[in-house]
Amino acid sequence: MKNIFRLLIIILSPLALHAQNPIVVKQQATLMTQSMTKGDYKAIVSYTYPKAVQMAGGKEKMAYMLGSAMQQMKTAGISFENITVGTPGKFYKAGKEIHCLLPETIIMASPKGRMAMHSNLLAVSGDGGKNWSFLDMNNSTADKVRQLIPNFNPAMKIPPSTTEPLQ
Repeated sequence: MKNIFRLLIIILSPLALHAQNPIVVKQQATLMTQSMTKGDYKAIVSYTYPKAVQMAGGKEKMAYMLGSAMQQMKTAGISFENITVGTPGKFYKAGKEIHCLLPETIIMASPKGRMAMHSNLLAVSGDGGKNWSFLDMNNSTADKVRQLIPNFNPAMKIPPSTTEPLQ
């Protein structure tokens, strides 16, 4: 009986990953990016991967650091015009978590002109895909991610970020 139960788990585990709803992860990622353009730093922190928040010194400190960085950008004449999130990629099992990448495009304006930054958000769910937290993968590598997420699945490949000037 135990062997049959194990076999069922092995067979059904991949199905559980395919059953993840890409709409839910994209909606939550979009809410986070909208918080960025609105300057709602507490909301951004609430969507940030918890260990990253902890490493930054906690929710309040991270929200303050985000606000300070954004104020410095504003002072330098740099602003976010738009942030869009694409369709989530493949879902990966990573220990007790589920991970996926979502393409992200950030349109920024500066005194030197407009530019588009193409990157990815790493989406992480510890509750079977109901709730997601995120890490921006701009210039990140799998080795850097493993410092925060030791169970990071090596099958997930993080594409490099790119930047392009806009007219």
